[in-house]
Amino acid sequence: MSLWNSYRSLTPKTRALFGIGVMAWASIGLWTAPQVENALGMQASKEEQDALERKMAVRVSRVGEEKEGRAN
Repeated sequence: MSLWNSYRSLTPKTRALFGIGVMAWASIGLWTAPQVENALGMQASKEEQDALERKMAVRVSRVGEEKEGRAN
């Protein structure tokens, strides 16, 4: 039996509780991540954060509008 079939065979109440549990586990992980990074000495420096933000910045360029009466 596949994992999906095993999940589908659970009662709706159990599936709901399982989903809530997964969301709670993820929320706790996101909430405690900064403290864990600090404890392990893995927090990025300000320079590293700035470099990452520059690399990840969205660049938007504007395409010129065509003038009226101008044929291509």
